[in-house]
Amino acid sequence: MKGVYPKQGLKLTFEPYSLQLKHTFTLAGSSRTTTPVMLTKIEWEGLTGYGEASMPPYLGENPETAARFLSALNLGQFSDPFRMEEILTCVDESAPGNTAAKASVDIALHDLTGKILQQPWYKIWGLSPENTPDTSFTIGIDKPDIIKQKTKEAAPYKLLKVKLGGPDDLKMIETIRSVTDRPLCVDVNQGWNDREQALEMIHWLSERGVQFIEQPLPKEQEEDHAWLTEYSPLPIIADEAVQRLCDVQKTVGVYSGINIKLMKCTGMREAHKMITLARANHLRVMIGCMTETSCAVSAAAQLSPQAEWADLDGNLLISNDPFEGVKIVDGKITLNDEPGIGIKEIRHIF
Repeated sequence: MKGVYPKQGLKLTFEPYSLQLKHTFTLAGSSRTTTPVMLTKIEWEGLTGYGEASMPPYLGENPETAARFLSALNLGQFSDPFRMEEILTCVDESAPGNTAAKASVDIALHDLTGKILQQPWYKIWGLSPENTPDTSFTIGIDKPDIIKQKTKEAAPYKLLKVKLGGPDDLKMIETIRSVTDRPLCVDVNQGWNDREQALEMIHWLSERGVQFIEQPLPKEQEEDHAWLTEYSPLPIIADEAVQRLCDVQKTVGVYSGINIKLMKCTGMREAHKMITLARANHLRVMIGCMTETSCAVSAAAQLSPQAEWADLDGNLLISNDPFEGVKIVDGKITLNDEPGIGIKEIRHIF
């Protein structure tokens, strides 16, 4: 029949990539100099959306598991990229876990549909770009001379995120305070165990310009976290304790707020729902990231006008970013008007 052709299905391709960190990245319990990622793209009628799965080893995903998961997907059965609920529900239900790999599909699909609409996602969601917060810049656990060097390099940023939970927490803070008086936030990554000692430490930190504490105790210690939240002079934010939408309600009355990361929650679709639920329960919201390229960081930044805090520095910690996207201007997340998630490919991968 003249002029009638079958609709083109979505085409998913992917490629592993290794992020090279500018400094050894150390937190409570692990240390690394690289982070494996899987870069994805979804093509449809001449347009391409980009996505990313960042897979730090402690989260349990790797290039092999991601490739296995992505290879099993059949996105070609979908010819309308705007049926995102149907597509992403199918992706999520195709196998348990694999949240970073799922996020790579979610991000690429959002990038693609935003390009079809010729609008960035913060505009599609009706968000105001001037409401983006400052991003924190992460200072990992290290020797005093390296900590001083990292702190000086972080001079353009208005909030520093300090990794604690090691044997020299006091020295970490004192070393940073010898270089700068910038406000701090602290991420313990479950590195403390005793709630009484944790409370004592938090009082000490509050006197030294710290604004909030992430995941001070092991996530299983819910009663201790609730007690700590009640008596702490600083907000206590859930990180490891909250992964996906189903975890948000469990944090009410236990934490002051939640840190949402695309790699843990399967992407932008679920992160947006988590923010809505958190706000409905009067929880404070932070948008975070792993070590990532500008692809995943720019995707998360589309949600940042809804967050009180942001830790979107993952692309700033690497030396081989293949994308250009969201910028940090005078410490503040600055969104652009590029469609989709707001990125351009500057280093050919695929």
